[in-house]
Amino acid sequence: MTAARRTRVLVVDDSAVVRRALTDLLTQGGFEVVGAAADPLYAIDMLKRLPVDVITLDVEMPRMDGITFLRQLMSSTPMPVVMCSTLTEKGAQTTMAALAAGAVGVVTKPKLGLKDFFAQEGQGIVQAVKAAARANLGAMRPAAATAVPAATLAPMISTTDRIVVVGISTGGVQAIEQVLPRLPRNAPGMVIVQHMPEKFTASLAQRLDGLCEMTVREARSGDRVLPGQALIAPGGRHTRLVRSGAQFHVEVFDAPAVNHHRPSVDVLFRSAASTAGRNAIGLIMTGMGDDGARGLREMSEQGAHTLAQDEASCVVFGMPKEAIRLGAVAEIVPLAAIAEHLLRAAQVR
Repeated sequence: MTAARRTRVLVVDDSAVVRRALTDLLTQGGFEVVGAAADPLYAIDMLKRLPVDVITLDVEMPRMDGITFLRQLMSSTPMPVVMCSTLTEKGAQTTMAALAAGAVGVVTKPKLGLKDFFAQEGQGIVQAVKAAARANLGAMRPAAATAVPAATLAPMISTTDRIVVVGISTGGVQAIEQVLPRLPRNAPGMVIVQHMPEKFTASLAQRLDGLCEMTVREARSGDRVLPGQALIAPGGRHTRLVRSGAQFHVEVFDAPAVNHHRPSVDVLFRSAASTAGRNAIGLIMTGMGDDGARGLREMSEQGAHTLAQDEASCVVFGMPKEAIRLGAVAEIVPLAAIAEHLLRAAQVR
């Protein structure tokens, strides 16, 4: 008598640690893990070549997020999917989107303490995948289709990343030296435009790196914006925020000056408005002129939290004043309190 065939699972997660932990856990639980993909595009290629019964799927991944992939999968090749992500808190909008798109089960993993999590919750994950393998997809596909109208088939907006973008000019070196050292090692990732000529920004980044718990360095195209890291836009070129799946990166590029500046704060802020929306926090600080004011207004209109340094602590109250005049600012904050307000804004979803 031949042994029963084991359920074949494809693990899709951008974390190598999670891929290995899930593979070991599911293998010990009696499954056959036929592959592990770092993002949905790799998963799509694997699905063409490998027999798969169930998928475990992360939400935040490069190139394509998990919700978008799930919707495409359920419309073309429906199969049981268990979402496993830090975004799938009980009752969260992402959980509802995943279930509406056709996910059979949802497992919430922590951001920290993954080893303990898999040790303590491993059997729950195994049972969730077993239940998914027995799911009657025919009974749920019509509900998933009606719950996700075509207009929502754009990439997800929600992500756990909060991005801080900062614009600063005259008096800015001394001001930023009072903000960054007050931020902890795990502060939200930052991108900073300080009006400076080419070659000066690398020295600024090196100086700030020696003063801070965060890592500070000059930005390079393709750098991911990560918690605990501040990227300084290089002088002589523009820097903008771009998105790959659920991750944020910077692009450094050549283009004419904007508002007489290169890098321009408006270029960074406008890219944050269109790319990060409400996941962004915008801060405009001491500086002459109005660079950044209109970009900060666009950020505010897209749901970002916005702050401006107050007049009393500014060396030149030009850029913040213009942003306030345009109605772009939610909070006006003294220099000494900016770090505290940034951290508070990052905690509010």
